[in-house]
Order: sequence, then structure tokens, then C-alpha cells
Amino acid sequence: MRIGLRLFFGFFVITGLTAFFLLRVFMAEIKPSVREVMEDMMVDTANLLAELATDDLATLPPGGDLNTTPFAQHVKAYAQRPIDARIWGLRKTTLDFRIVVTDSQGLVLLDSGQPSTVGQDYSRWRDVLLTLRGEYGARATREVPSDDRSSVMFVAAPIRNKDGRVIGVVSVAKPQASVEVFIGRSERRIFWAGALLLVLSLAIGVAVTLWLVWSVRRLRNYAQRVQLGQREAAPQMPGELGDLARAMETMRERLDGREHIERTVRALTHELKSPLAALRASGELLLDDLPAANRERFAQQVVTQSERMQELIERMLELSKLDMQSGPPHPQALRLDELVQEQLEARLAGAARPVRWLSREALTVQGDRELLALAISNLLGNALDFAPQGTALEIAVSASDGRALFSLRDFGPGVPEAAWAHLGERFFSTARPGTLSKGSGLGLALARQVAQLHGGTLRFERAEPGLRVVLEL
Repeated sequence: MRIGLRLFFGFFVITGLTAFFLLRVFMAEIKPSVREVMEDMMVDTANLLAELATDDLATLPPGGDLNTTPFAQHVKAYAQRPIDARIWGLRKTTLDFRIVVTDSQGLVLLDSGQPSTVGQDYSRWRDVLLTLRGEYGARATREVPSDDRSSVMFVAAPIRNKDGRVIGVVSVAKPQASVEVFIGRSERRIFWAGALLLVLSLAIGVAVTLWLVWSVRRLRNYAQRVQLGQREAAPQMPGELGDLARAMETMRERLDGREHIERTVRALTHELKSPLAALRASGELLLDDLPAANRERFAQQVVTQSERMQELIERMLELSKLDMQSGPPHPQALRLDELVQEQLEARLAGAARPVRWLSREALTVQGDRELLALAISNLLGNALDFAPQGTALEIAVSASDGRALFSLRDFGPGVPEAAWAHLGERFFSTARPGTLSKGSGLGLALARQVAQLHGGTLRFERAEPGLRVVLEL
């Protein structure tokens, strides 16, 4: 499984379980909380009614009818009172309190909801029984035993005379169905809020996962490009991933430096063997008594091999400097066609070599003038070395898909099939036409390195006859 799917799956499981348990807790707490609030209000109401009923019940003669008292008349008026109230968007059209008054023996004296219960014995109901004992009395009774929604809550308060003796009980009843609409609305709001929270959490999880995967893939692609030998700066990223990218870049630079030194020392040692051997042989011969012609020939050999060694060392120094750079050191806007013309004039000074411009567009590129001039000069020198005298050079400066192209073709013998895979490698070269001598192979390597520093490429194309080199920037 890919890392992105693993991260998203883990985030989904954690968020889903958290949302599920939180919603379950909230949903489970709504009904008890609403009932607790309702009971608290009913306690206040019951005690208020108990105070209002005290005088009428205290003055009621034995066997008297409480329904004829002012208190009972006010209770009946309350039950018939019209109401139309909007409570936070919900409409209330009925008054739901049922008021029951019993005497000190638990006999019903008044019932605003069910007058037929007057005279019945409620002394064994929990609300009346506990209140007559001096305790807090409350109960919840289902009018339909199998239906929890038919539950009615009763809260009682004692009626006391001036001596503090309990002479009766007022019970306030309220059907829990009257608050179900508020409970249902709260449950729906919490459910949809939880669903929205879950969706937002998952969206954030997707965004975080995509960002992490994108960052990891940038690091992976950077490592793969480095493995292929491309030189570029580490991707800029925040936090620990940025630290990892910089650590990878530092490690790459150290490994590149070590490998580069080892490879360069081996190659340079191999390349220096031939001129050193020639120098030693010429020097030994010059120690002998030689004719003037031979002495001059061997002295010229010493000069030639010394120049070859000097050129080799200078090019190696240039390559070493390029290896330590990650981009052009002094980028500026410059005309590529004009730079090519300058290098042509410098290379062909005094040489009768025809040049054909196939295309010459006025292209402006961003680059280091000195490095680009070095690359173009080396490409021209390579073409002149391998093209027979009198043959032309074909040059083109053009644009394609937003890229600047410098194309150079010679009409030499071309490149053997076995050598194609090694073109542009350091110290790889083929024999020049008509001789067995080879170059150092550093000219094309320099040009390729300059192209890479400018975000471009150096490629080779077969031409019959000859070879075409294309520098793309």
C-alpha cells in the first residue's frame, strides 16, 4: 500500500472513531440533561404553588371541597389560558403543567388534568409518599407502559401551616413528550454539526496527506535525479522535510566530491602517462650527442607534450570548478546568436573554413556569459579538429517550445557505433582523421556540464556525413 493511502486510512480511522464516540456521548447526554433542567424548574414551580395553596388548604374545613377555593379557580384558569409562544424557532400552543393537590393522608383534593381522580389515595405514589415523610419526592410514570415517550414526570412540594406541619402536598406533572421536540432539534443539530466536523476533518486529512505525499515525492524525484547524475539544488520545504532535503543535498555534495576526486585522479593519472612517457623518452635522448635535426625534433616533442599536459590540467581545473556549482554563477540576459558569432570569429581567425548559417534567430537567454562562451568554444574546437580541411561547418541558432537551441554540424567521418554511448564522457575521445592522436575528451564534457548548470542538455545526432551537436538551453 502506498504511503498516501496508509496516511489517509490511518487519519480516517482515528477521525471516524473519535467523531463516532463524541457524537454518541453528546447524543446520550441530551435527554438526561434536558430532563434534569426540566425537573429543576418543576421543583421551583411546585414550591411556589405550595406557598400559594397554603392559606386555602389551611382554612379548608374537614370534608370541604378545595375546588371552590380561589387557588383552585386560578389553577383552572391557568389550564384554560390561551398561549402561542415561539421559543427559539419552535412554536408552543399548550400549557402542559398538571397540578395535583393531596391532603396530609395522600387523598387527592384537586387534579387540574384529571378531575375524576379527586378522592383517590395517592399516598403510595413516590412523589407524595416521600414528601409526606419530609423528603424530596419525585417520580416518572408511563401512561402507556410500553412507550417511553408517554412518560410523565411528577415533582412534589409540601404544603405547611404556620406551625410548620405538613398539611398537604402539591405535585406538578409535565409530560416528557412536551420537551421531545426540543430534544429532537438538539439531536439533529448535533448530528449535522458532527457530520460537518467529520467531513471537514477528512478534508483536512486529505489535504495534509496530499501535502506530505507531494513533499515525499519531491524528495524521491530529487534523489532519483541525483542518482542519474543531474546537478540541482535541493527542493525548498518547511520543517523537518526541509531539514531532510538539505541533509540529502549535503550528503550528495560530499559523496559527489569524494567520487569526483577518485574518478578524476584515476583518469588524470591515466591521461598523464602518455605525455610523461614521451617527455621522459625525449629527455633521455636529448642527453645524448644527437644531430641538430634530431635534437630539434625531440625538443619540439618536449614542448608539444608539455602543452598537452598544460591543456589537460587547465581543462580539469575548469571541470572541477563546474562540479562544485549548482547553477550559473553570474546569470544575465545575453544574445545567444551574438555569442556564437564572437566565438566563431575567435576560433576561425586566419583559418579558411566556410560557415553556413541555417538559421540565425535573435534569441535572448539567461546564463553566465563566460561559461556559455567556454562551452561554445569547445564545441567549435571539437568540430574543427574532426572535420577535414576545407569542409564547411553548419550552424543554427533557433527556438523550439520555449527553449533556445544551438546546433553545430561538421562534415567529418562521424562517430563509430561503439562510441555513441560514451560521447561526452571525460577522457573519452576517438582518433582524429588521418592521425592516431586523440584529444583529452574534456571538451564535450565541459560543454555538457555547462548545459546542465543552465538547466539544459547536450545531445548528439547522426549526420551523413559528420556529426551534429545540439546545445539546448
